[in-house]
Amino acid sequence: MRSRLRQPELSDPLERMANPVCEVLLTEAELDYPVAERPDFGAGAMIDFWGLVRSQEGEREIDGLHYEAKGSMAEHQLRAISREAIERFGLKLVIIHHRVGFVPAGKASLFARVAAPHRAEAVRAVEWLVDELKKRVPIWKQPRFKVDLGGPAPPMKTPATTHQ
Repeated sequence: MRSRLRQPELSDPLERMANPVCEVLLTEAELDYPVAERPDFGAGAMIDFWGLVRSQEGEREIDGLHYEAKGSMAEHQLRAISREAIERFGLKLVIIHHRVGFVPAGKASLFARVAAPHRAEAVRAVEWLVDELKKRVPIWKQPRFKVDLGGPAPPMKTPATTHQ
């Protein structure tokens, strides 16, 4: 299957000069550090968060997770959450990239970056962003279980929004 990579949606260049940067992306490609923006010297803290696929789902070993997203609705919700975070925490930058398709255990399914004037706001903002993403964004995960001697496990599809 050929990888689909969408260009992140950024604020308009003129708008970015006076306003915070907001970038969201759903992609089948492996996540990497985003291209660095010129630093905003009003930001005293920047936090990168990587959400990794664990090797177990519940008590069972898995090869990885398959993520499905309701494309345009998921992107809409990611943008809405990003804008809310900017307002709520006074952020200068919000980046959220989420994988879709199969993500092997040990690889990143989520990357989020926030920049804020102070450390406390940045820490609270990244935690809030991840919690809101899990509650509101239509992304579902389906584990691919390792096969044991008893044969393959029945499929189990759960929202990626459930807290484990």
